[in-house]
Amino acid sequence: MLLFDELNINKPLLNALADLDFFTPTPIQEQAFPVIMSGVDMVGIAQTGTGKTFAYLLPILRQLRFSDQKHPRILIIVPTRELVKQVEEEIEKLTKYMNVRFAGVYGGTNINTQKQLVYNGLDILVGTPGRLIDLTLTGTLRLKNIQKLVIDEVDEMLNQGFLKPLTHFFENLPEKRQNLMFSATLTEEVETLIQTTFHKPKKIEIAPHGTPLEQIDQKAYAVPNFYTKTNLLTHLLKEDQSIEKVLIFAGSRKLADRLFESIRPLFPERIGIIHSNKSQNFRFRNLKDFEEDKINILIATDLVSKGIDISEVSHVINFDMPKIPGDYIHRIGRTGRADKPGIAISFINEVEKEYQNEIEDLMKMKIPMLAMPENVEISTIFTDEELPRPKMKNYLKMPKLESKGAFHEKSAKNQKVNSGSPSKKRKKYKKPEKRSGRNKR
Repeated sequence: MLLFDELNINKPLLNALADLDFFTPTPIQEQAFPVIMSGVDMVGIAQTGTGKTFAYLLPILRQLRFSDQKHPRILIIVPTRELVKQVEEEIEKLTKYMNVRFAGVYGGTNINTQKQLVYNGLDILVGTPGRLIDLTLTGTLRLKNIQKLVIDEVDEMLNQGFLKPLTHFFENLPEKRQNLMFSATLTEEVETLIQTTFHKPKKIEIAPHGTPLEQIDQKAYAVPNFYTKTNLLTHLLKEDQSIEKVLIFAGSRKLADRLFESIRPLFPERIGIIHSNKSQNFRFRNLKDFEEDKINILIATDLVSKGIDISEVSHVINFDMPKIPGDYIHRIGRTGRADKPGIAISFINEVEKEYQNEIEDLMKMKIPMLAMPENVEISTIFTDEELPRPKMKNYLKMPKLESKGAFHEKSAKNQKVNSGSPSKKRKKYKKPEKRSGRNKR
């Protein structure tokens, strides 16, 4: 088994890794290190939880030399503010014995504060695409000195519609640079970005796309509606003693809020929620409380399934199945991390069976179905979202009514009759029938 000190890692980084009790690189870290050190472009495809962040930070920091220039040399682009904070924290851990200037920027906060951070001078800048573009447009962020570009969780950025803005953004980068991309999935849009941005990249694929981690035990229940799902979730949280720390994924912000309000009275001191409608401080606080075990139940949307590193998650519960098969892989990858076993449980209604089939096709395996526990009440009430919706086009095909005029007869004085003789009207107002420019003499 290879150890970190067998790689070309300097003493400050080895000391930082030892402080973290990290001595053995993961497969993606081991394979990516020499490739990145060689300076070629690279695309790393690995499941969530395999150490992708350290895989690019270690060789980047190993090669980073001291400089007092103001403009950043390393640019790391990630899809969410949570991931910005996480990458910042990882850089802080690894640079404990190094002198490196770094900062993270993201939307939802005062841009002037972040402009000052960039203006003061940085070696490494981590940011979300929208805020990086904003800072570039203000003229504060100069890209002329960028030596290495890292795009992390690129598939999620493209899902958010950033393909064109990113492509334009990359045109302002120096042509001579190293491009690095890390992701758990490789979609057609990602392939397009690679072809237009990268130069003969080396591809490292640790696990085939769609293959879940072996240590995750997957299972599912057929559950008809929201209220039955809530009943089943409550039952599992109360009765299953193996659920120590659980991430519960809801399909939308509205459903996450509804679920949170439904079960919070039962677990008032144990539960939190996070999604994009919550304030930045609220989201950071809930993530921190969950990480520090102050709460052990966290309801979330797919916002936190992309790249956020939360340790010791024993269970992931898909309260709603994701519509995109790759998102299922992201979600269940929050458990079963660092060679520890994990459990993923999915609640599947009639509509979601189609999503289940697509996920199983992607994984090339079936998700085992379990029988509903006998003491879980089956609700017959469906929410508005679950009710079948008639197609509007049926309502537009209304029979044409034959028009028969007004519904009442007009009074005689209000009836207008066209006599066909314009002269009568003119005579009434004593106007001449014809006008000429001059009277003939």
